[in-house]
Amino acid sequence: MSLLLAMSGWHIEDWRARFQALLPEMPIVTLGEPFDRRAVHYVASWKHPPGSLTGLPNLAAIFSLGAGVDFLFADDKLPEAPIARVVDPDLTTRMSEYVVLHCLMYLRQQHRYMRQQPAKLWEDDRDQPAARALRVGIMGLGELGLDAARKLKAIGFDVAGWSRSPKSVEGLATFCGEDGMRAFLARTDILVSLLPLTQETRGIINADLLDSLAQDGRLGPFLINAGRGGLQVEADILAALDAGTLKGATLDVFETEPLPSDSPLWSHPLVTVTPHNAAMSEPEAIASLIAQQIRRMEAGEPLQHVVDPARGY
Repeated sequence: MSLLLAMSGWHIEDWRARFQALLPEMPIVTLGEPFDRRAVHYVASWKHPPGSLTGLPNLAAIFSLGAGVDFLFADDKLPEAPIARVVDPDLTTRMSEYVVLHCLMYLRQQHRYMRQQPAKLWEDDRDQPAARALRVGIMGLGELGLDAARKLKAIGFDVAGWSRSPKSVEGLATFCGEDGMRAFLARTDILVSLLPLTQETRGIINADLLDSLAQDGRLGPFLINAGRGGLQVEADILAALDAGTLKGATLDVFETEPLPSDSPLWSHPLVTVTPHNAAMSEPEAIASLIAQQIRRMEAGEPLQHVVDPARGY
C-alpha cells in the first residue's frame, strides 16, 4: 500500500519528506519514478498531468493539496474514487486576513492616498464613512466565506452572503440562487468572491453582474476576487472600471496564471494585483491533515470533507 504524489509546479521532494515523516510505514512514490500501480491506495494531487492517475485499480481516495478541486475535474480520465478537499483552520484564517485587509483598504480609501503620495498631493478629505456604512456581499458561504463574514461583521461592516442553494446563518442576511442574486448585488458596495469554480460559476463575474452592483453607496462598488480565476471575465472587469460602474478591483486569481506580462490589469490604476497568495497552503499543516485522513480510513473510519462530484465542490 502506497501514497502517490502527483503534482506540478511544487518541489515534490519536500512533500515526499513531509509525508514520509508522517507516514513512516507507507511507501511514498511519485509520477517521475517506476512504481507498482496496484499498490497505490491514496493519491495527493496538485495539478497532476491529465490522465496520469489511470490504471490504479486499488485507489481508495484522492486528496487535493490545495483549497480548490476544479483542477481535478479538468482531468476527463480522473478515476472514480472519493475526493477530499482541504479544510484547514490556518488556510481559512489567511483568507479572512486577505479579505478584511482589502475591505479596509477600500473603506479607508487607501488606494487613493497611495496614488496621491507620489504627486505630493495633500487632500484633507473629511468624508470618511464608518465600516457600518459599507455593505459587503460575500459570494460563497463555505468555510472561507463564513469565517470572512464573521470577521467583517466584528469590525462593523454590513455583511450579507449569497450561495447557490439556501443557507441559514444566524446574524447574517443570506440570498440564494438566481432569484436572490439581483437583490444581493443591489445592496453590495464591496463584492467579495470566494466561490468554487464549477460549470455553473465559470464566468459569473461578468458585465451583467458588475452592472447590477449598488450605485447608491457612500463608496464603491468594488470587487475582490480571491476565489478562482475562471470565475471572472477580465475584459468585462476592465470595461466596468473604465466606464466608472466599478470603482476598483482587487484580484488574486486570473484567467491565465501567472498573469501575462501584457495584461492591462498590471497597469490599470484602479486594479490591485496579488499573485494568487490570498491563502497560501501551509505544507506542514496540509500534509498532516492528509496523513490524518489516511489513518482514519485505515482504521475503518469515514473520509472527511468529501467533494460532491455533481456539484464540483
